[in-house]
Amino acid sequence: TSEDTSRLLMQIGATALLPQLLAALGAVFTKAGVGKVIAQSISSVVPSGNIVVGIIIYAIGMALFTMIMGNAFAAFSVITVGIGVPFILKHGGNPAIGALGMTAGYCGTLMTPMAANFNIVPASILEIKDKNRIIKTQLPMGLAMLVIHIILMILLFKA
Repeated sequence: TSEDTSRLLMQIGATALLPQLLAALGAVFTKAGVGKVIAQSISSVVPSGNIVVGIIIYAIGMALFTMIMGNAFAAFSVITVGIGVPFILKHGGNPAIGALGMTAGYCGTLMTPMAANFNIVPASILEIKDKNRIIKTQLPMGLAMLVIHIILMILLFKA
């Protein structure tokens, strides 16, 4: 009912707007050229054309940037512009790798307190004493799923 929805939104508060705000922040970062800076930094270490390393860096970069930003929406545009396009897609990579990049970012969501709407708010609502318990529980699955994403991306490269 609408009363239940209102009550839930009152409990969550401003955190309900967090995904939209973070997606906008990701667009601002992309427009500011953060992705290009990341591409330049990575290209100085990883030679162009090394697809497997590019995929690994893309997936891990998505997860790490998601952990920093708290949401994969913010990380997706920046990391895809900076790593996904120049190191994977420009070398004939399957565009499905981009979709897997987004979900690789969600692996990072499982492992960070910055994803307040997924990890901190539920702990508060459920009145869990250890506020990081949800993250500790999700960590092994997040890491396992990240490895699976990397394997799938490598298998899908030319598929």
